[in-house]
Amino acid sequence: MWKPLTIAALFAAPSLQSAVGKRFAPLKFSKDGTFQISILEDLHFGESKSPTLFHEFPSANFTKDAWDSWGPEQDVNSVKVINEVLDAESPDLVVLNGDLITGENAFLENSTVYIDEIVAPLVDRGLTWASTYGNHDSSYNLSRSAILARENRWPNSRTKQMVSGRNAGVTNYYLPVYGSSNEKASGAPEMLLWFFDSRGGDYYQELDSSGNEVAQPNWVDESVVNWFETTNAELVKKYHKNIPSLVFVHIPTNASQAIQTELGINAHKEPGINDDYVLAQQGEGWCADGSNDSSCVYGGQDVAFMKALVDTPGVIGVFSGHDHGDTWCYKWDTLIPGMSVKGNGINLCFGQHTGYGGYGSWIRGSRQVLVTESKLKDMVIDTWIRLESGDVVGSVSLNSTYGEDTYPSTPDTLT
Repeated sequence: MWKPLTIAALFAAPSLQSAVGKRFAPLKFSKDGTFQISILEDLHFGESKSPTLFHEFPSANFTKDAWDSWGPEQDVNSVKVINEVLDAESPDLVVLNGDLITGENAFLENSTVYIDEIVAPLVDRGLTWASTYGNHDSSYNLSRSAILARENRWPNSRTKQMVSGRNAGVTNYYLPVYGSSNEKASGAPEMLLWFFDSRGGDYYQELDSSGNEVAQPNWVDESVVNWFETTNAELVKKYHKNIPSLVFVHIPTNASQAIQTELGINAHKEPGINDDYVLAQQGEGWCADGSNDSSCVYGGQDVAFMKALVDTPGVIGVFSGHDHGDTWCYKWDTLIPGMSVKGNGINLCFGQHTGYGGYGSWIRGSRQVLVTESKLKDMVIDTWIRLESGDVVGSVSLNSTYGEDTYPSTPDTLT
């Protein structure tokens, strides 16, 4: 019978044994002046024996016995996708951008062991990674802090927690990337990678007075926004310059929904799937007063985060997941009707649903981000999606004319 791999089982493989104890040097651009990131989005490992999911997909016509095998089979398929992407791309860094595990299915005793299976293909290749956590990474039997501890058993992990407090979440931190000619990887970084926890799900092992699980807010908390602004200001002062930056956060902000519904996505100017309409966002299902009430469509709690992003010189793009049926990038450079925050040209991008867990049957894949030192001077990056089929779609340059340039549309392929 299939079961999640344990640390001991993974260490038994010689290729994985060689990674144990290995110290990973600071991130640097390669000698050719490039730095590539592969984003693995919405993996959703561990979807076994879930009454919630069984009733969520009634059209699948599964018997309950067949449904019990769903999770293990999907995890095997997800590992295949990861292997196919990494074989084709060989990135410098892998980002696990939220919803690593479907926590609603978690068992208290072993809820984090799925991390071992997720990272095995990375460890086997000697690749390093950094994570954000998503709404499904918190539940009554699954703790974000426990996931972080499990990740950090592996020396390949760069996932950190730089902001403490109940309201902060866990994965709020930054990583510097140094220039190719910076032999000692010291001094001013060439680029910063910022990671934010958009939270969501339920608090670990908490029940309210009625015995119900306690919902966790689903936006980047204001305490984290303050940390970001303060920390970035300190870096600017220290290095006497604004450092080009990329941002990773699982749940997109309201700006993405406003773009989608008020401005529209052009299949040839913003190529990508646009099937999750209307897309889900931070603050969804919460009221403006912070209460969790499904009668409230959107509480506006992500305004401070959006404002901080556009007010921070150097932020080139924000990469999110959560909405499995959206894979486009949009240059947000205007004040959208109904919003109070005006875009400054920042690129808002979705990844590709990587895991076979979670909703939807769109072909799986992974967004790639290629940063070159020469283009970074002009705040330009290139990105594309590598599919499990081996094909590449949605290849674009996020430059000054993105949104005006014409590209081939992305096929809406289902598995």
